[in-house]
Amino acid sequence: MTVTAIGGDTLEKFQVDQIADVVSRVPALNVQVGGSGSGGQISLRGVGSSNISAAFDSAVAFDFDGVQVSTMRMVQAGFFDVEQIDVLKGPQSLFFGKSASAGVFSIRSANPTPDWEMGVKVSQEFEENGTVIGGYISGPLSDTLGIRLAGQYTNVEDYVELEAGTPAINQSRGLKDFVGRLTLQWEPSDNFNANLKLNYIRNENDGAIAHSDIDCGPNGRADEIVLLGGGIAVPSNASCDTNDGLYPTADPSATLVQQFPDGSPGQGKFKGTPFGETDIIFGRLKWDLDVSDTLTVSSVSGYLNLDAVDFDCYGYVGVGPAFNPGGAPVGAIAPALAAVNTAGSAQGFGCSDPQNATEQFTQELRLASDFDGMFNFMIGAFYESREIDFNTSQQAVNISIVAPDPVTGSTFDYFKKQNTKTEAVSLFSSVTLDFTDQLQLSGGVRWTDETKTSTISVPYVHTFLSATPNFIDSGFFSGPIKFSDSNFSPEVSLRYQATPDINIYGAFKTGFKSGGIDNSALPSSSLLGFDSPDPAVRQAVADSLRFKSETGLGGEIGVKSQFADRSVTLNVSAFYYVFDDLQVQNFDATTVQFETFNASQLTSKGIDVEWAWQTPVEGLNFSGALAYTDAKFTDTFITDPGTDGPGAPGPTGISGEGDPNSPFSADDTNLDGRTAARAPKFAGNIAFDWTMPMSDSLEFGLNGNLLYTGSYFTNEDTLDDLKQDSYVTIDGSVSVGDPDGKWRLSLVGVNLTDEIWINTSGGRPFLAGPGLGLTIGDDQVVTQNRGRQVFLEAAFKF
Repeated sequence: MTVTAIGGDTLEKFQVDQIADVVSRVPALNVQVGGSGSGGQISLRGVGSSNISAAFDSAVAFDFDGVQVSTMRMVQAGFFDVEQIDVLKGPQSLFFGKSASAGVFSIRSANPTPDWEMGVKVSQEFEENGTVIGGYISGPLSDTLGIRLAGQYTNVEDYVELEAGTPAINQSRGLKDFVGRLTLQWEPSDNFNANLKLNYIRNENDGAIAHSDIDCGPNGRADEIVLLGGGIAVPSNASCDTNDGLYPTADPSATLVQQFPDGSPGQGKFKGTPFGETDIIFGRLKWDLDVSDTLTVSSVSGYLNLDAVDFDCYGYVGVGPAFNPGGAPVGAIAPALAAVNTAGSAQGFGCSDPQNATEQFTQELRLASDFDGMFNFMIGAFYESREIDFNTSQQAVNISIVAPDPVTGSTFDYFKKQNTKTEAVSLFSSVTLDFTDQLQLSGGVRWTDETKTSTISVPYVHTFLSATPNFIDSGFFSGPIKFSDSNFSPEVSLRYQATPDINIYGAFKTGFKSGGIDNSALPSSSLLGFDSPDPAVRQAVADSLRFKSETGLGGEIGVKSQFADRSVTLNVSAFYYVFDDLQVQNFDATTVQFETFNASQLTSKGIDVEWAWQTPVEGLNFSGALAYTDAKFTDTFITDPGTDGPGAPGPTGISGEGDPNSPFSADDTNLDGRTAARAPKFAGNIAFDWTMPMSDSLEFGLNGNLLYTGSYFTNEDTLDDLKQDSYVTIDGSVSVGDPDGKWRLSLVGVNLTDEIWINTSGGRPFLAGPGLGLTIGDDQVVTQNRGRQVFLEAAFKF
C-alpha cells in the first residue's frame, strides 16, 4: 500500500497538534475544519465527503489508535503526545473496518516507556496570542504493568480576527482546547498483552464558523442579505478581500435570540455571543493472545461519546440599518427588526444552534496465523453500533423580524430533532501465499452489512410559518425511515522483493461507504407525506431523504527502495481508481436550498513520489514528496440545486426548502469532464532537518519545510466554480538544547509567508435574486486556513 508516515519528533518540531496542520507534509491531503454539519472534511487525491452533512461518513476514514471514528467532529479536536501519523492512500476497506473508500488518516498515540520519564512543554505563540502547556509522565508500575499519563491545554485568544467595523462583541474569537489521556500497558506473560487508552477532549470556541470569509464574486461588491422575499435588505460588512486574514461574521440580530424554543440545544447556553463547545470521551482496549506458537487472537474494542453544541449566524455578514429596497419604512414590514435597527447594529441572520450527540461502540476480533510454510491467513469480524442525535433550532426564513411567536414567544423559525441509529456488521478474511522468499501473493474480501433507522420530530414551528401551506405544524413525527445495504469488497496484491532494498508491488482494491438518510430535512410541507395513508406516498418522501452507497474500484503499482547503504529512500506509486455514486450536497444561495444526492462517477489517477536522504554531513537529512493527481468526473453529473426534493443543511448550517413548489429553479449543469474539487494537478513538499553538536552538552537544530500546491477548484457546483490559485508555504524552526533531550529551547514558525488559501466555497445564503430592485447577489462563502504562527517553546525531559 501507499503510505505517508509522520513521526512524533516531526510533529513536535513543527507544532503539529491539529489535523489541518498535517497538510504541509502530505501534498495530496486537504483538510477543512469548522462550520456546522459534519464539522470538518478530509479529502485525499481529490476524493472526500462533504463537510455539509453530519449524515455522511468520511470517505477518508479517521482511525484513532486502531478504532475507526465515524464522526468528522474529531477533526476539530486537537491531539498531543502522538507516536506517529499514517496517511494510507486509496481504498482500504479490507483492513480498516468501514467507510475507508478513499483512504485512512490514522493517529497512534504514545505508549508507556520501559523506564520512568517525565516531559513538560510550554510555548507562547505571538501572531494569534496563544499559549500551550503540555506534559506527560510515563514508566513501569511493575514488571508487567506500564502507565502513561499525558495532557495538553491550549488557549488561543486571537484564533479568528474580525474585520474592522464588524458588529460583534468579540472582535477576536478565541479557542480553548484540552486533551488528556491515560494509557495502561499490561504484559503479564509472554503470550498475552493488553493496552487500554482513555481520552478526554474538551474544545471551546467563540463560534463555529471560524475562518470563513466572503468572496464578492464577479459583481465585485459585498451583496446585501435579503429577507422576506425582498421586503428587507441588510447591508454587508464584508471587505471583499479574502487574503487579509480578517473575517466579517456578525453577531446575531437582537430580534432572533430573545427566546429559544424549549429543549433547544442553545437554550441556557447562549450568553449573547456565538459559541461552540465539544466534549469527547474516547476509550480503546486492545489485546493480543498467542493461543499457540502459530496462532494469535487480537481484539480491539472502542467507545466514543461526543457532545458538540454551537451557535452562530450563517448569513456571515450583516450591519444595520436594514432597509426596504422600495423605500417603504422597515417598521411597516418588520416591526420587531425596526425596534433594533440602528446604524452599526449587529444584524446577523440565519442563526442556528446545532447539537451533534454521538455515541458509538465498535468491536473487532481477528485470528491470524504465523506458519513457517508458504500459507498464512487472517480472519476477522467487526461490529459497530452508533446513535447520532442531530438537533437544532434554525432561522431559515427569519420570520421573527416581524414578531416573536405569539403563542410561545420563541424567536426561532423551528426546532427540529433527528435521531439516527446505525448497526454495521463485517466479516473479513485474507490469505497470504509466499511462493518464494521474494514473491508473495495476498488477497482477501470484506463483507459488510449496514442498516440505519432515522426518525424526525419537530417539536416547534413558529406560528406565522405553520399557518402557511409551506410548513408543517408543531409536534410533527415522521416515524422510522430505514436504509440498508450490503457489499463485498475484495482486494488482491502481489509483492516481489527484488533485493533486500527494493520491493515492487501491485494491488487491486475496492472501497465501500454506506449510504444513509439525510439528517436535516426541512419542516416543510413535503414532509406531510409521512402522514399519508397511501404507502406509496410515504415511500416517496422517505426515498427523497435517502442517499446511495459510495463505492471505489481500481489499483496501484509501486516500488519501495533504498540505495547507497540505505541512506537514500525512494518510493514511487502510480494509481487509478473509479469512484461511483459519490455522496454530495450542493447549495443554492438565492433560494436557500440544499440537495443531498449522489454524483455519478469520479476517476482519480496519478503518481505519488516520496524520498529521503541521510546526507554524509553529520545530522543533515532531506526528505520530500511529489503528488500528481488527475481527478475528474467521468460520467453525467447533473447539478440542479433548485427543485429536486427536500433540502438539507449545507456549509451554512441553514436548511432551505427544495420542494417542487419552489418559485425558483436553476439550469441543469453537467460536470462530466470537469476536474474534482480540492484536487491540484501537482503538489509537493521538501524538508530538511539539521542537528549540529556545539559541545558535549549543547546541540543546535535547524529545520524547514516548503509546500507547493497547484491551483484547484474549491466546489463542485458549476463548470467554473471558484478556483484557488497555486501557493507556497514555508515552515521552519531553530532550536538549542541538550543532546540527550533533557531540555530544548525552540523558535518555530508555521506558514511563515502568511499564505491564506481557500479549502471550500459555496454560495452565501440570502442573496438577492432578479426583480427585487437590487444587484443580483453572487457572494460566496469560502473556508480558509489559519495564517502565520510563531512559537517560542521550552521543553524539558526528566
